Amino acid sequence: MGKRTAAVVVAGGAGRRLRPKRGALRKPYLILGTRPILIHTLKKLSGSILVDEIVVVCHRQDIGRCRSLIKRFKIPKIKGIVAGGRERFDSVFNGLKAIGENIDIVLIHDGVRPFLSHDLIKRSIEVALRHGASLAAVPVKPTVKFVDKKGFVVRTLKRDLLWEAQTPQAFKRELITKAYKRAGAKGVRATDDTALVERMGHKVRLVTGSYDNIKITTREDLKLAKVLLKDGR
Repeated sequence: MGKRTAAVVVAGGAGRRLRPKRGALRKPYLILGTRPILIHTLKKLSGSILVDEIVVVCHRQDIGRCRSLIKRFKIPKIKGIVAGGRERFDSVFNGLKAIGENIDIVLIHDGVRPFLSHDLIKRSIEVALRHGASLAAVPVKPTVKFVDKKGFVVRTLKRDLLWEAQTPQAFKRELITKAYKRAGAKGVRATDDTALVERMGHKVRLVTGSYDNIKITTREDLKLAKVLLKDGR
């Protein structure tokens, strides 16, 4: 492609739903198979010839653990390990500030989504190069209801127009940097990176993701992840 890509891996969540005991491991470091979830994710990204460098954003208290695991499992292409912020917005912003100056495309990915494919990485980058921003997503399967504050159904949403957002979310560097700077100046926060680009009036192109590309947030997710890993996903 002739362009350089940096992956910003967000692994700074407290993960309270998977961390009931005080002092227990945060979810990126829980073992899946024979290695931590985060290491599975980093191996997928570092194994792609399209990813030139990786910045890992983790909880400040986990920087030493993260650095040790990366060394132990010999993960290449690590540009830096930086401390996350109070919210996901702050963590991603810290990651963006740490990428190399010669980067053209930024791929933002959840550290607890270990089942992304090389094909999804490729398509996400290609679409971002063409359209400026891409979002991995899958069609919503269940019927979705829009309800009022009292819990009454207002209407049934058209399922064929609803997609569940995933990561990676890829952007031209100048676009996502501008979006974060503008949001930061205005005090705007979002849990989804593409939402900040949308606020600028820039259209985001969908890339079909995978139902296997789960985010491991609950104990049920972890059980499913073990099945997917066993099946060689």
